[in-house]
Amino acid sequence: MNYSEFLKMIPEIALVVALLIVFFADFCCPRRGKDRLLTIGIIAAVMLVAATVVSALCGPVSAFGGLYVTSTAVNVMKTILAFGSVIVVIMAQPWLNGGSQGDNSKYVGEFYMLLISTLLGMFIMMSSGNFLLFFLGLETASVPLACMVALDKWKQNSAEGAAKYILVATFSSGVMLYGISFIYGFTGTLYFDDVAAKLSASPMAIMGMVFFFSGLGFKISLVPFHFWTADTYQGAPTPVTGYLSVISKGAAALTLCIILMKVFQPLVCYWEYMLYIVIVLSITVANLFAIRQSELKRFMAFSSISQAGYIMLAVVGNSQMGIAALTYYVLVYVVANMAVFTIINVVEHNNGGRTDIAAYNGFYQTNPKLAFLMTLALFSLGGIPPFAGMFSKFFVFMAAAEQGSAAAYFVVFIALINTVVSLYYYLLIVKAMYITKTDTPLPTFQSDLSTKCALAVCTIGVALFGVCSCIYEWIAAAGL
Repeated sequence: MNYSEFLKMIPEIALVVALLIVFFADFCCPRRGKDRLLTIGIIAAVMLVAATVVSALCGPVSAFGGLYVTSTAVNVMKTILAFGSVIVVIMAQPWLNGGSQGDNSKYVGEFYMLLISTLLGMFIMMSSGNFLLFFLGLETASVPLACMVALDKWKQNSAEGAAKYILVATFSSGVMLYGISFIYGFTGTLYFDDVAAKLSASPMAIMGMVFFFSGLGFKISLVPFHFWTADTYQGAPTPVTGYLSVISKGAAALTLCIILMKVFQPLVCYWEYMLYIVIVLSITVANLFAIRQSELKRFMAFSSISQAGYIMLAVVGNSQMGIAALTYYVLVYVVANMAVFTIINVVEHNNGGRTDIAAYNGFYQTNPKLAFLMTLALFSLGGIPPFAGMFSKFFVFMAAAEQGSAAAYFVVFIALINTVVSLYYYLLIVKAMYITKTDTPLPTFQSDLSTKCALAVCTIGVALFGVCSCIYEWIAAAGL
């Protein structure tokens, strides 16, 4: 083996180095105290920033005979996901400093190591050129995520959410492996390029594609593979919920997009209509269920299912524009969704662990700045101009319409109608904060420095990513 091939995996090496440094910092620091929390947090944030910069500077490479393949578009997504992970590290400080029922600072090392481990698995998954390496990366990302969901042992819902997540993850992995076995049985290879060259529209190949799509649909929370999402999001610690809703979804969505376009291109006439059905169901069902929610984290769970449908809308066009639109959508979704979860996290920390929507009644009276930032983020998620979310939705609609068929236009039309529905349920939270009166509003509290930093980064992204054309141009150029 030529060990110099490992030097081509620079982003992954950066994360391995970050994991080792955080491990030794956790080993050497005292087991409790704010100094330990601050030290390890700064180290983790700095190392993830370094991984972000490294991913942005790397170019397309191929290693180990095509087992590891990365492109500029993949490196851009790695940069976005590492950037989002930095925000998670920053916004997690209130929870680590003191959970709703106990001090979580003693778990700070484990939290950061699990986070970096999952990010490493996502990087490997996105850069795989072989179904075997793809599956290893997927499981490297999935197993630590189950541990992160169960990290808040003071909450009964946390263990329940972790149990549901690991059971569904195990089942979806089995379904996916079953599909991969069909593909291998038909083509005799696991390399993406070789599979694409040998694949044809036979019943065995179609079944393999359907099972593979179903397995990855569980990871992205597409309907009808979404049943675990609300319970897991509610039970997980709020920073982990934010991480699940954005980072893992972005990595899985891009990977599915690349595999459908690259590996299953000979079967495009089959997976295209399957994608139409799943997108329409995901957006419509999630929006209807979101209206019924009274718990904010469950509300955001159904919102994330709907957003997953919009993300996959970019794949309908089956073009490079679709990859660019998907990547840009994930970038905007990172800043908008993390802004919402940062505010949920700080409110939960300062209000006895409450995350129900009723707790935000009259929020503007006591905490007007946080209410205003929450409104901006919700407007961006809903696609209201001039915020970045409007531009991200516009680009995925354009990418889907580029397909040119009547079915594609119909799916875009349904998505547009559902955008109006999503505006309604996002405005329910705005109504609670500004209009609904209550005798016991949330107390006035001062946000800590980490919350202010996370909200500043997210708000700048929500305001500027849509109007700064250089951002989309950079992403679009990488997709070519």
